[in-house]
Amino acid sequence: MNKIILFLLLVSSVFADAKLYLGVNTGLFDESFNGNTSAYTSSGIATFKIGYAQRETYGIEFSLDYTKSNSNIFSNNDGDRYGLNVNLLKAFDYNIYVLPYFKGGMGAGFFNVDRTMDDKIYYGSFNIGTGIFIPLNDNFDFELGYEYRYTSFESINLISEKLSYTSNIGRAYFGFNVRY
Repeated sequence: MNKIILFLLLVSSVFADAKLYLGVNTGLFDESFNGNTSAYTSSGIATFKIGYAQRETYGIEFSLDYTKSNSNIFSNNDGDRYGLNVNLLKAFDYNIYVLPYFKGGMGAGFFNVDRTMDDKIYYGSFNIGTGIFIPLNDNFDFELGYEYRYTSFESINLISEKLSYTSNIGRAYFGFNVRY
């Protein structure tokens, strides 16, 4: 019992100065597919996120993604993508004006397709990224970042076979965060 209490005290001390934050990101999305297709797509992204972190050390972040679709890879009319992600974040304070960070996590989402056998395709991803926070004051900061995602899509049901796709996604973004 004493070990559990000591562990909880240590964990709570790591997040003693942590704050809840909300943020928005916008940027560009580039995706190249692996396997039996050499398709490529690029479009705009928007992200809304909520997190709990100490800006100079550790944090956890949940985000909702929207990706504008301009492709016809899975059907004649692929829909816009919607996703949910969770990332762990590690920032570094080198006593310079910016705070570099690394993050990693996973996500899942879906998009509508116009196919006879399927009307939605679901996907999962593993995410890693890096970037910088540019603090304006204790409550506001800008964010510049890049994120790589390895994405695996639900199999597409063709009448004679099922096709599975994976892709590599690069996301460059600019964001604004409000910390409470």
